[in-house]
Amino acid sequence: MQYDRFQKESIEYIDNGHSVIVSAPTGAGKTAIAEYVINKAIAKNEGVIYTAPIKALSNQKFRDFQKQFSNITGILTGDVSINPNAPVLIMTTEIFRNKTIEEPESLTKYSWIIFDEVHYIDNFERGTVWEESLIFLPEHIKILCLSATIPNINEFSSWLNKIRSKEIKVVIEQKRPVPLHFFFQFKNEIFDSIKKIHLPKVQALHYRHKGRSRRYRPQTDTHPNRLDTLIKHIANEDNLPLIYFVFARRRTEYLAQELSRYDFLNANEKNQITHLFNGLCKRFNLDNEPSAKELYPLVKRGIAYHHAGMLPTLKEAIEQLFTSRLLKVIFTTETFALGINMPARAVAFDALKKFNGRFTDYLKTRDFFQMAGRAGRRGMDKQGFVYMRIDPRDCDQNEIKRIIYGKPESIKSQLNNSYATILNLYEKYNEDILEIYPFSFHSFQSNKHNRKQARDLIKAKISLLKESGYIKNNELTQKGHFAKAVYGSELILSELYSEGFLENLSEVDLGILAAAIIFEPRKNQHILVLPASAKSIKKRCKKIIIQITNKETKYRIRPFSKKPFFHLSTSIEAWIKGADFDTTLSLGDTDEGEMVRYFRMSMQILREIKKSPVASPNLCQKIEKTIQAINRDVVDAEKQLRE
Repeated sequence: MQYDRFQKESIEYIDNGHSVIVSAPTGAGKTAIAEYVINKAIAKNEGVIYTAPIKALSNQKFRDFQKQFSNITGILTGDVSINPNAPVLIMTTEIFRNKTIEEPESLTKYSWIIFDEVHYIDNFERGTVWEESLIFLPEHIKILCLSATIPNINEFSSWLNKIRSKEIKVVIEQKRPVPLHFFFQFKNEIFDSIKKIHLPKVQALHYRHKGRSRRYRPQTDTHPNRLDTLIKHIANEDNLPLIYFVFARRRTEYLAQELSRYDFLNANEKNQITHLFNGLCKRFNLDNEPSAKELYPLVKRGIAYHHAGMLPTLKEAIEQLFTSRLLKVIFTTETFALGINMPARAVAFDALKKFNGRFTDYLKTRDFFQMAGRAGRRGMDKQGFVYMRIDPRDCDQNEIKRIIYGKPESIKSQLNNSYATILNLYEKYNEDILEIYPFSFHSFQSNKHNRKQARDLIKAKISLLKESGYIKNNELTQKGHFAKAVYGSELILSELYSEGFLENLSEVDLGILAAAIIFEPRKNQHILVLPASAKSIKKRCKKIIIQITNKETKYRIRPFSKKPFFHLSTSIEAWIKGADFDTTLSLGDTDEGEMVRYFRMSMQILREIKKSPVASPNLCQKIEKTIQAINRDVVDAEKQLRE
């Protein structure tokens, strides 16, 4: 294989026994370095772990590595366990973090860990997991970190050098193998420079949000640019296939349907894609799924959509169609850009703003290039094309320039140790637990005031755990041993456990509780019907969560522990009792893909409870029956992966 300069440099460091962190643009060829590490480890009869930020990427890597490394590849996620002792083992970062803290001896045979998309340490919800994985990583394991461009890579590597005995080498590549060209659709014309666009000045309004002032510009419902104008231009320039990024699930479907009068395939391609799609539907049992039937007329024209609300099996079918190069236009949300190797000749942005969970704001430069970087296929295209639709009624030219030409944002620690992590560490280090904080990236990046706040938060959590009976006489109590196994929902589940409430729940009730623990309702989403069995569980949970919140308020702990939401109660009850998926779906107000994901997450919570060393045989037996009842048909992730 002919390696590029940055790949050669990385491989030289690896051959000399160093850990390496590689920062290079999306599509530059970082995976080749990972494959080199795996081949080298296999040749020396050593193990390699590969971690990824999302399960879709874990699954894709499992398939890719299986083809290359046949029967020595395994995968371990919350949903799937295939060949879990394999020398080439793919796992989610959560699973790896738990192993480093709870059972580091299980990692003895592994000499390397590959952290793909390591800039995920900056993710608000899950960055803590990445940081803890690096802090507690066994000393004998070497690291290969792969990331899109991060400007503070030297700061990040300096932190790793500080907490580890062996130096980590930095390799930076700023040049893309396939250069990008930017185009703008403005007032229904296509421009090749932002300088040719004359935007009116937009008066920024302000509003208060949680005590802070934020810029806000009113959102518009209709786009002044025609979609068909843009698509015709891209097709006429021979710049298909196209990945079209949209920041709302329903809009991906709407835009795909809007394009349905176009046909991008010739007769031969139409026959090929129809045959392939029918075969995938048969393999994944999608023949009678309404959502697959809805996609069929689009697929025949070379068009599709892809988002998290779809059935996982249908998403996978679409991904395989895309890699066949028969799909010419795919409307998708941003997760399509994260790690999954799905390049196209062109990328389009429906907008340069998105809702971030609290308010609508412009994209980060780093996020923009994660998506834009899918344009231009290495070895196939001399250049990639990026199209942006600019709304003249709601746009800031300076922000557009910042997104495209600005410096990517630095990665920042999002450390917020969970109660379970603190309990696991307290069991090992007792009152010396605070001596671990200085090893964190948060401590490395923060000023004196922020470091003091972080230490105070850990102290506050320990005080709450002591007051609530999780720690007594400097040792974990039975309740503490239960809580250390259930990351993220420790307090409410442990309180229910300690008062014997869990023990008295039926198999169906356990499923209802688990689904409530993990469910996050959308804005204005309401419970349609609450089954009788769920009412008493909800009542008990409400009382406990009030007590927990009061204690967290007392100790100034933020954010508060998540409260349960019982929106899926009727659906999961029906599913556990054997209802088919269409019936189950009709009983709730949740997208089919989301429902599958929540059912899988429910099983993960139940597995954590079952894994607890103090869970009774009776409770474990009921949990196993609940898991078996949930884990069937479209919910069975392992079955999907094996197929």
